[in-house]
Amino acid sequence: MNYIGSKYRLFDFINTTIHSIVGIDISEKIFCDLFAGTGIVGKNFKTKVKKVIANDFEYYSYVLNKNYIENNKQILNKEKYINKLNTLEPINGFIYKHYCIGGGNNRQYFSDINGQKIDAIRQQIEKWKIKKEIDNNLYYFLLASLLESSDKVANTASVYGAFLKHLKNTAQQIINIKSAEYSLDNNYHQVYNEDSNELIKKINGDILYLDPPYNNRQYGSNYHILNTIAKYDNFTPKGKTGLRNYNKSQYCSKKTVKESFEHLIKNANFKYIFLSYNNEGLMSVNDIKNIMSKYGIYDLKTKNYQRFKADKENNRNHKANKTTEYIHILIKN
Repeated sequence: MNYIGSKYRLFDFINTTIHSIVGIDISEKIFCDLFAGTGIVGKNFKTKVKKVIANDFEYYSYVLNKNYIENNKQILNKEKYINKLNTLEPINGFIYKHYCIGGGNNRQYFSDINGQKIDAIRQQIEKWKIKKEIDNNLYYFLLASLLESSDKVANTASVYGAFLKHLKNTAQQIINIKSAEYSLDNNYHQVYNEDSNELIKKINGDILYLDPPYNNRQYGSNYHILNTIAKYDNFTPKGKTGLRNYNKSQYCSKKTVKESFEHLIKNANFKYIFLSYNNEGLMSVNDIKNIMSKYGIYDLKTKNYQRFKADKENNRNHKANKTTEYIHILIKN
């Protein structure tokens, strides 16, 4: 998935930095990805550590991580269910009604046929769960597969804060559900859907990786359609973009971010803490250094890279697309 703040291209930098501090062998360590997003970092550490704890306040992220992190055994017949989903007849459901032109709300997040197919697939997954034909492992696998496949045919410039006026080429393709494959292991992992500053008081481990929002862009609004597909609840979409009610992160406000961050660091029961942040964030390098240094030995690593671009075709200013990623390091007292 194209995702704001995704660490896919930065994982080597993150991985190298963590190993340089903690050591090469981390097989007996508990690793926590507290702002997990699409689960890129947790997925890559899953087979290296004893346990991964993943958390995110957004429900679509919870679904993705329930599959990629918590699922660790082979699910029998999962491809049979994927095939069944791909052969369902389209129906007029919530997504079609509110987020497709044919629904009459002048929103075009999906083509009509894709909105109808998403509705049919989402309702069928829920029916299987209610009838107990599928267990939780298969349920989240199928939901994660639907979310990622829906994202590939969305008529947006990667985020869902707005839709495009005309269907782009990928949005004209018919949705095809592809398996959200996860790695297998013999360990037990945990996934949460909680406020990070509250969860941190209840968990403990060895390595804490932090990737909070950097700026005032709220993930709850940027990815609201994914939350709606994942929850498939009944509400009245608001405004031109059909927003749902969402909780605003204190990490997206200049007024509250430093206090929230210090609260998190103070309450973290982890020896090694790594914070990913960039040079465009609400907190400065000195802000972070001053906070983290209170609680142990501080260090900093930097890397220049090409930032996330929502619309590559229309983004010609290459200089503006360069940014600096920081990994702030704390060995906590």
